[in-house]
Amino acid sequence: MAYNTSALVNPRVSMNDASYITGLVDGEGSFLISFQQRTKMKTGVEVRPSFTLSQHQRNLALLKWLQNFFGCGSLRFNKSDQTYKYEVRSLKDLVDVVIPHFEAYPLRSSKFKDFLTFKEVCKIIQQGGHLTKKGLIAIINEAYKMNNFGARRYDQQSLLKTLTR
Repeated sequence: MAYNTSALVNPRVSMNDASYITGLVDGEGSFLISFQQRTKMKTGVEVRPSFTLSQHQRNLALLKWLQNFFGCGSLRFNKSDQTYKYEVRSLKDLVDVVIPHFEAYPLRSSKFKDFLTFKEVCKIIQQGGHLTKKGLIAIINEAYKMNNFGARRYDQQSLLKTLTR
């Protein structure tokens, strides 16, 4: 069944739109804290928060509408699974746009707990905690409470060992 999705790109936003977006994210979105080991960095670990939502390429208009709604983020195509990903990685956009949306229109699933952890990690980063070993240890411990263990490149212990070298 084909749907006409051209109406989804309408920039007018209502309270129903905001609630719909929260519901969509509750089912399909992710709040992620990823790590990269970087030997050139003082701490040896880079932390990267992101908010993402993926959809099959047939729903690209929906992701464009989501990007328009938030007024930030980027879209990219993944050839391997024929999906587009909407992603917000800018700390400023996460703190000023994404987090306030989910504070005003709360998630209702277990993803709410991940959101609270994500919000706390963004706060630590905003305060410069990611630049110190003590702050990074707190961030790593918080991030590994989130429900996205399968997507992690590094296990918690190997990251913590990097900080104690």
